[in-house]
Amino acid sequence: MFNNHLLFFFAALGSFNGLALSLYLLITGSASVAQRWLAILILMVSIRTGKSVALFFLSDTPSIVIQVGLTACFFIGPCLYFFVRSSLSSATSLGSWERTHLLLIGVVAMFVNLMWPYAHHASLWHGAIVQTISWLWFAYLLISGALLIQQRHRLPTANARRLLLTLVAGLWIIWFAYFLSGYTSYIVGALSFSFVLYLCLIVAWGWRHGEAPVEPYQNRRIDTPEAVNELQALANLMSTERLFLDPSLSLPRLSRRLGVPQARLSQLLNDNNGTSFKQYLTGLRVAEAQHLLVQTPQLPLESIAEAAGFQSMSTFYAAFKKANGCTPSVYREQNQTPETGFRTPETPAKTLI
Repeated sequence: MFNNHLLFFFAALGSFNGLALSLYLLITGSASVAQRWLAILILMVSIRTGKSVALFFLSDTPSIVIQVGLTACFFIGPCLYFFVRSSLSSATSLGSWERTHLLLIGVVAMFVNLMWPYAHHASLWHGAIVQTISWLWFAYLLISGALLIQQRHRLPTANARRLLLTLVAGLWIIWFAYFLSGYTSYIVGALSFSFVLYLCLIVAWGWRHGEAPVEPYQNRRIDTPEAVNELQALANLMSTERLFLDPSLSLPRLSRRLGVPQARLSQLLNDNNGTSFKQYLTGLRVAEAQHLLVQTPQLPLESIAEAAGFQSMSTFYAAFKKANGCTPSVYREQNQTPETGFRTPETPAKTLI
């Protein structure tokens, strides 16, 4: 009896805390797109495992509870995929692809619920429907893993990266727990969620307490030949992959992509290039904005700022005016010519290595 109470406590506690955490993440004012997807993902898994706890310990569980719990499985895979996708990008809002995708999944889930309610088609739910949902979840796990491998150069840094990878691995664990429940116990799925949830919270706690401080670089200037080669490699990387267009690009991410230690890249920019990392990116983005202002006169300034990698219009205006002594709209007017309408400006970023 004591063991059953203990089992119920740990299984139910994970579902309850998952619900509470998802609501907290959803109502946080500064929530990013990735955080919202994470909140919905945790909510769906919590509902799914909550149903498992109710069904395992309560013999008279209402059919509607079972139906809602199984329906949540429709959204676990897609939410995981979009969480991974948004964690690897700088998107600040849901795109048309995400909205259409979710709408399609929602329509399918609603159709299944209306056509075959659990109360009258329990055997169908525990048969074909659950199997289809399970393999759909599995397919999204594979897609998410493939996306992580393909976009590994965009992975966030340190603890943020560990949290993302831990969550993906955790969803694999939960999927296997349910998939193999016929050979173990049905409650293992809920217990695995509790384990994964608290493991992710431990990783997130480390994330909140900040990354390890950057190791100070040596008190000597990098030799000029070495600096020239490395700065040229940086310029080539920026030219070919245009990483500066990503508003979330950070020094740790760039150092990993370039293949040099973070402290050395910081020293390279500050001592040998005479500019900070932020100033370096701003120079490249301003140059890109200059090019867009001349080549795409019909494009609104908001679109130009976003396309050039700026996170806000205020940052764009301030950086552009500081670099050119005029606003973007004035710059666009000044670069018009009677013959061609616009003339191609010189690109200040060309001088930045």
